[in-house]
Amino acid sequence: MNKEEQMSDLTLLGNQGTKYEFDYNPDILETFKNKHPNRDYFVKFNCPEFTALCPITGQPDFATVYISYIPDVNMVESKSLKLYLFTFRNHGAFHEDTMNIIMNDLIEKMDPRYIEVWGKFTPRGGISIDPYCNYGKPGTKYEKMAEHRMMNHDMYPEKVDNR
Repeated sequence: MNKEEQMSDLTLLGNQGTKYEFDYNPDILETFKNKHPNRDYFVKFNCPEFTALCPITGQPDFATVYISYIPDVNMVESKSLKLYLFTFRNHGAFHEDTMNIIMNDLIEKMDPRYIEVWGKFTPRGGISIDPYCNYGKPGTKYEKMAEHRMMNHDMYPEKVDNR
């Protein structure tokens, strides 16, 4: 596959006329083919400027979102991921729901072998909420991996130093 074929489905990467959407929109996510589908490896994104709105008060919530996945055939393109995460700025959802929505949208777009999404929200009202969710492809070793990581993901919690 030549470079043009690899990039033919990507419309955002390198586009100088980027349009920022302000309403939740999973259709922004774009994928490309994994060049190493014969190997397991993690792709990790750290997104320190995530914001969404409290669905009750409308106040902004701020988080660092960590996305880690083992690709299968498709991978998410990072600029489209950034623009997709931006669409949550005016979206009202609880922290736990937001992380699950992100994971579900990425599963639908990529069909990864394994994925986990962890939101570390800054405290509001003296409490922080850090939802973690994961998924392993059913009937595979990744399903067992997801179970193991869920059971052990916070065995050694971090020492929070006022974030």
